[in-house]
Formats: sequence, structure tokens, C-alpha cells
Amino acid sequence: MNQTWSSDGNDAAVLREQLCELWSRKDLEELRHQALSGFSRFCSPLAGLLMLLDGCPSVQKSRSITLGQFLLTEFVRWRRSRVWVSLKELEDEEEKKNLQFRALELITTLQPGCMDLLLEIYELKNLEKNLLLEHVALLQNSGCFREAAKLGMKLGLQEELDMEQMCVPLILMDKLPLAEAYVQDHADLQERLILLLDSWCSPDFNLENVHRQFPCLLLSKHQTDQIQPKMLVKHVFRLMEKFSIDPGLCVNAVYKRKLDSLRFLMYKRFGEKNMSEENWRDHVQVTVEGSVDLQVVLVERLVKYCGLKAAAQWAKHYSVPRDRLPFGVWDTMETLSSSQLEINKVSSSLDLWLTPPSHQLQFYQLPLDRQQVHMVETTEQLQLCKDSILQCVSLCVLSLCPLSVSSLCLLCVLSLCLSLCVLSLCPLSVSLSLCPLSVSLSLCLSLCVLSLCSPLSVSLSLCPLSFSLSVSLSLCLSLCVLSSVSLSVSLSLCLSLCVSLSVLSLSVLERKSKASSSGGERGSAEKGLSLLVQQVLGKPLDKTEQLSNWERRPLRTGQVRYAAIDAFCLLDVYLTLSADLKAFGLPDDLRSLSPLAKSDSEKKTKEKKQRDQRTCQSASSHVGDLEQCVKGNDKQHRDSITPQELRVVCDNMLQGLGRYLRCVGVNVLMLDNTDDHKVAAEIARKEGRIILTAGQPFHSLRSQVAEGRCLTLDCSAKARDQAVLVLKHFNVHLTPSDIFSRCQACNNDEYLRLPREDVTQMMNKRGLIPEPELRLDVCSGAQIDPQVDPNRCRPSDGPAFAPNCRWAPRTALDPRSFRLGGGAEVQLETVPPGLLPRIPEYFICTRCGKVFWEGTHFDRVLAQFQDILNLSDDDVTPRKP
Repeated sequence: MNQTWSSDGNDAAVLREQLCELWSRKDLEELRHQALSGFSRFCSPLAGLLMLLDGCPSVQKSRSITLGQFLLTEFVRWRRSRVWVSLKELEDEEEKKNLQFRALELITTLQPGCMDLLLEIYELKNLEKNLLLEHVALLQNSGCFREAAKLGMKLGLQEELDMEQMCVPLILMDKLPLAEAYVQDHADLQERLILLLDSWCSPDFNLENVHRQFPCLLLSKHQTDQIQPKMLVKHVFRLMEKFSIDPGLCVNAVYKRKLDSLRFLMYKRFGEKNMSEENWRDHVQVTVEGSVDLQVVLVERLVKYCGLKAAAQWAKHYSVPRDRLPFGVWDTMETLSSSQLEINKVSSSLDLWLTPPSHQLQFYQLPLDRQQVHMVETTEQLQLCKDSILQCVSLCVLSLCPLSVSSLCLLCVLSLCLSLCVLSLCPLSVSLSLCPLSVSLSLCLSLCVLSLCSPLSVSLSLCPLSFSLSVSLSLCLSLCVLSSVSLSVSLSLCLSLCVSLSVLSLSVLERKSKASSSGGERGSAEKGLSLLVQQVLGKPLDKTEQLSNWERRPLRTGQVRYAAIDAFCLLDVYLTLSADLKAFGLPDDLRSLSPLAKSDSEKKTKEKKQRDQRTCQSASSHVGDLEQCVKGNDKQHRDSITPQELRVVCDNMLQGLGRYLRCVGVNVLMLDNTDDHKVAAEIARKEGRIILTAGQPFHSLRSQVAEGRCLTLDCSAKARDQAVLVLKHFNVHLTPSDIFSRCQACNNDEYLRLPREDVTQMMNKRGLIPEPELRLDVCSGAQIDPQVDPNRCRPSDGPAFAPNCRWAPRTALDPRSFRLGGGAEVQLETVPPGLLPRIPEYFICTRCGKVFWEGTHFDRVLAQFQDILNLSDDDVTPRKP
């Protein structure tokens, strides 16, 4: 056996070199041929394969798979017709175990894509569990946490392994999906994972204590930023729904979610002041019910926003303990009478079915009486709803009213609008009995209705209406489920029947926006369905009840009216559009506007826009429209300034722009990759700088600085084009003397000028000129050959390099230590010795010690900014040789 392995080893080494050569040349056909031929020559193919894999290169750029994955895939295909190539055919148990051990070791070194094939070929699942557990533990101790989790999953060892030891590193590494896959199909592990995340939502949680348990785990700033209560709460609630876990177990996450909801409600009511008192009370009572801590927070917030009297009323209402009341609340409760401590009931005129005249003039109204709106809450009432639809409807309008965020229950209002009445469905036990919890809410509600109306589902006379595209698609899927025809045929049929007003609104709103822009009209503050209703019917929707508590039973009159309007307005809009299609620029058949399809004109317009964008980006002389690419909270500067007068701080997304601006003499500070965006605002306020940023941070940064001190740029533009836009925006007067007038490394604007002889002497003392022929013997007075053309790389007719900067005296340099006044040492090692005969003068930054010299880079920068460069007569004069 040893002799066989030895021969296979020699063959494998030679074959591996050949395969690596073919792999580097990307000759896959010859590589496949040589690999299959090599497999056949091995005395022991299983052992030979391991020898081949042992020296395969790892991941390479521009390669989707590795050489190891390629060889494993080809080996599996090759052995399908060779039954004898299997561990079962090996009689020597020791040889079989050795092969399995070697394959197990390779799982660590090879890519994860090789794991499944190695497990299959070498039947690693048949090894003793203790050996497999030891290997997983070895991977854990080596810091291979992902590999250990994947191997534990493949081998089915989740019950034997410590869930926290396996999943905590994955969560810290921002690999929560892998942790979810690890506990899949293990109910007890799912619950423990959620409880673990819930414990991290506690105010007492300390990330450092958890990190100390895994000292070999290095976390980036992005990974640590993910371990914050807000993100963790989202994960906990998502996993509770995914794994059907009782919310009562996750006390920390539920408390945090309710606390955030309470803060949001206080802000909406007393900050933005756009939530009614009744809606606010409904939500607050549901949020703080049963939690003394939340009731205390409510009282504290009321002291801040409303005063001691309102806080005392709510403290009395919830019987908050005296020792937990804020200062002054108990004394206020003592001074007020029992009637004064009662919370007054709120009566709103909007809770009447017939709203006040002022409301009728401002908002769209429901042209139906209260008797024509029916609440459907039982199966019998749902059957009556079906009969009504079958008798008189040709249009079926589906409208989903919003859910409260504080509950996981499937409670909602689905409105079916007929031509003469509105049926509001409240699917409670009905919907839950018909649909599993994993089905989406809109699909669940659609199935609830359509299961009783299945004869109607395939009728071509039915035209389902909705504004939400997701509801339209869910309805179509519902029809497909209930239909007996194939899924593809049924789905295409349903899409042809369904009309999504969100698709129609694109054409209507686009036409209206063009008309308003040509007429100089201001845009509307409405959006979505309310904007469509305003454009078509003349008045917007009143969205006051949108944020009301839709879980309460019975619903208030205002909520019922809002739900009915939300459905009826769709029918009203559809009929209005259908009555005059040409006026709104719509086709004759509204069903031809599929929710998923785009017209040929839209596709051509999009393609033309993309071509124009590519043309604009490729044109070197065109840098785009200034007003579109650069936006700020000020106007463009009229008075010209020098680059040295412009002081900016660049966000870490614009480091390329910062380097270009510093290159032309602008005073630039750049944030590090790990710095938060708010650091830019702090620097701008402290040092009087202008913020340059891009994307979403602009909206938060501009509110932290004075007007005109924050500028946003198009991050898709090149850094050079961004620099040109900034210089034009601030009307910067750029001259050749500004180029490289600042240190590119530290932003310093002071240089020390040294001649070639001094630099050569310093490098000689440091031993940085090893070649004897390049050394300058200062003692003997030897000089550089005068026939050598100084700086022969630069064109002789170019402008001279004369930076507009501050110059340090010669005494700023210590001749013994070669250190400057600030303590920085001259970076002589960055000067190539072969450069000394050609460059007569050198410039040293007095802050960081970096050495610069006049070279071709100066001419390249001049060429890049030639379109905005201001040249004087002295600048165009050829430099002296």
C-alpha cells in the first residue's frame, strides 16, 4: 500500500503542475482531458485526488470557481461509470479512515464550495461523532467560525454542538443569515437563538463582554455598528414571525419596540402636531398597557411636552407608583380634585359620518350613506358579500388599510367596493382558518374572499382594481391558487384582468406634471393615491385616520369612513379615467397596461436616457450641468477666490475628490474610512470649513451647519470632474503656481527647498546610495556630470514649477538627525538614487517630511485642469533649462 501511495504521489505532483499551468491559461478543455486521464492512471484514485487537491491554488480574481472545485466536479462525473471507485469497495479499514481524515483536513483549507463534494466522495458522515465534533471544535479554535458552522450543518451536529459558541461569532461577523440556517428545522435552537438576540436588546448589554469570549475574532466598524438595539429588535421580530415564536418570551425586544413606538407617538402628536388626540390616545393606551416602565416613560414625556397637570392625570389613570413619578407630579396630584384628575373624553367632528362643511370643501368625500357600508365579520356575512358581488359587480376594488406596528396579529380591514355599497371585511378567525401564517397578509385576505367567490375568479367580466402593485400581484396569485388551470396560464390571465391604478397614475401624473411645469404651477404636497385622487377628482384624501389604531374593535366611525373611502375612490378614479381616456393620455383598453410590462415607448425612452448618460460620461470636455451635479444650500459664488482661501472637509465617500482638490492647492481635510459622517459637521463648525459630501448624508449634515456651508455632489461622476465642479461653484481662480502648493500627504503648505548636493550628502550619510558610481564625494569636491540633462523627463517648453506656498528657512532642518522643527524626519528613503543626477532641486514638507521634486506629474495635472486654468504671460514663458 505504501508503494502504491508513493507512486501516486509522484504522479500527482507532476499532474498537479500540468493542471495548474492549464488552469492559469484557462484552457478548460485540455484541463478536463488531462484530469480525467490522470484519474484513470492513479492506482488509488481516491488517494490521488486528495494529493491533487492538497496543492491547488486558492481563489483567484476573475474566477467564479477554484481549481479544486473544478477537479472535484470532474471526479464525481468520472466515477459515475466506475462503481469500484468508492470507499465501500476498500477492504482496508485503516486506509479508509486515513482517507477520511485527510479529506476532513482539506475541508478547512479548501473553499466552502468543495465541502459538499468531499462529504459525498469520502462519506465523512459515517465517521464517529466524537471525531467530527473534535474537528469542528478545532475549526472554532482556529478562528474558522463560518467553516465550523457550515460543517456542523452538513454533518447534522447542531444538537451536539453549543449553539451560542457556534452562532455568537456569526452574529458578531454580520453573518446572521448563516446562524438562521444553522438552527433551521431545530425548534429548540430557534427559540434559544431568538432569546439570545433578545438578551442583547437589554439596556445592560455590553458588547465588549461578549467579544472577550472570542479574542481571535477581529471586528470592523461596520460589524460593530450592526450590534445595536434598533437593528437587533428588527431581527428579533423578523425571526419571531419566521419561526412562530411567542412574543411573550422576548421581553427586551418587545419593550424596546414599544418604547420606540411611544417616542414616535409623542413626536407625531407634540412635535409634528399632525396626529389627532383620539388616535394618539388609542395608540398610547395599547402601547403602555401592562408595563409600569412604559407608563413611567409616558408620564415623564408628558411632563416635558404638556406640563404637570396632564402628567398627573395619566399617572392617576395608570396608578403609577409614587416613588417612580417625576418631580412635582405627586404634588400636582395632591392639589387636583378627583374630577380634575380624570382624563377628558375627546369628541371629534370627524367621527360623525357627515363631516363639517370645511372638511367637505378641502377633502374628497364618500358619496354613500352609513347604511350602504357594511362590516363583514362572520362567515355568513361573507357569504352575503359573495352573493352581492355575483349579482351586480363588474369591478372589484381591493383596498388594504394600514396595520398597527405594535402587533403581530393578522388583523386588517379589506374593503370591497361595489357600485352602490362598500363591504368592509374584518377577517379574524376566518382568514386564519383558511390560510397558514406563512402566507402574506394580502394573499391571506384575498384567499379569504375568493375562496367563496371561486366561480367568479376566472370570469372575464371581472376587473379587479387596486392601487398597490403588491396587492394586485397577490390577488393574481390568489386566483392562480384557486384556479384549476396551470400556474403560468392562470397568472397571465389574471394579470390581463387586473388593473393597478399605481401603473395608471404614472401616465396621469406625468402628463399633469408637464402641464403644471409649463404653466409655472407649484407642485402638490400630496403623494401616492391621494395625489392621484387630487389630480383626477379635484380633491385629495384626508389621511388623518391612516395612523389610527386598526386593531381596535369596534372601529370608530371615522375609521369605517376612511376604509370605505380608500376603496370607493379607486372606483371613482377608474370610472372618471374611463369616461375620457384621451384627456388623460391613456390607451383605449386600460387592461393593456400590465402591472409588470412596460410599453415600447417607455423602453425606448429609458434606453435613450442611458445612452445619453454614457455619452455625457465619456466626453472628456463635458462635466455635466452644474446645477444638477452640485447642489448646496446656497447660490454660486460670484467673487473669485484663490485655492488657498477655500477650506473644505471631504466626507469619506469623496476621498478621491479631496486628493484632486489638495493637488491644486485647496485646504482639504478628509475623513478616515472609519469616521462617522457627523465628524464632518464637527470639523466644519470648529474650523470654519465647508462640507463636501454625497448621497443621503447631505440631508442630515446641512442641518448641522450654517447656510452655504454644505455641498453635495453626484457620486457617480469621476473625481476629476467633481473637482472641476467644486472649483467652478466657488469661482476659484486657479493658476499653475497653485498646483502642488500643498503636501499631498498631510495638507501642509510649507516647504523646505534643498539643492541636489545637500540631498545627496544626506543620503550618503544614511547609506541610501549603495552604488559607488552614484555617490557624491563631498570632501573631494566631485560634482555631477554637467552634460547630464536635468529633469529631461519634462518638456522644455512647459511652465516652471513655482509653488505658491510658504518657504521654511534652512535652519528648520537639524543637520545631525535630519529632523524638522515639528519633529518629523525627512523621508529620504522615498528618493530613488538614480534620480539625483537629473533633479537639481527638492522640496521637503516641514510637517511630515515627505520629499517632492519637479516631474511629469506636474504636467499631467496641468493638462487635467487646462480648461479652468488661468495662465499669465509669465506662466506661458518656457522654463529655463
